[in-house]
Amino acid sequence: MQTDLSKFETGDYKAGPKLKVLLWYFLNYYILDSALPWPYKLKQGLLRLFGAKIGKGLVIKPNVRIKNPWRLTIGDNCWIGESVWIDNLEDVTIGSNVSISQGAMLLTGNHDYTAVSFPYRLGKIKLADGVWVGAHAVVCPGIVCESHSILTVNSVATKNLEAWGIYAGNPATYIRKRVITK
Repeated sequence: MQTDLSKFETGDYKAGPKLKVLLWYFLNYYILDSALPWPYKLKQGLLRLFGAKIGKGLVIKPNVRIKNPWRLTIGDNCWIGESVWIDNLEDVTIGSNVSISQGAMLLTGNHDYTAVSFPYRLGKIKLADGVWVGAHAVVCPGIVCESHSILTVNSVATKNLEAWGIYAGNPATYIRKRVITK
């Protein structure tokens, strides 16, 4: 047997109402995924308008891509760096005081490479309070990053990250305990 992409189907996945998805596509492209420094309040307002649940103090830099804001929950005082991609085909929950550095990706979807039709394989992502996702790091579908864990630069989280752990590599492995001293 071989992969046959002509047999691909999305299965039960549905992004949302077609008009909402289309309208979001353009607003995301021209406001959030723009290099122009649109005000944070404008970006927060658009995300809320499209169903995102957002706490206070969100900093959202230019060139951010968010696939489905109606599947996004963000706590208080979070930072989303330049060129972050939240590819949320499934729910993404971000706690408070979370930093997602530039170029990082939160990917809730993948494909089942064991099936001929290469169907979606989806999983929710949760970043608990105090998590730091380093620049160009990737959080894969179904991953939970527990309280104050760190995924370092260019690392790939393929398994859950334990609380207060620092993880590095591809796939990311535990390096040491995070300690906050000041």
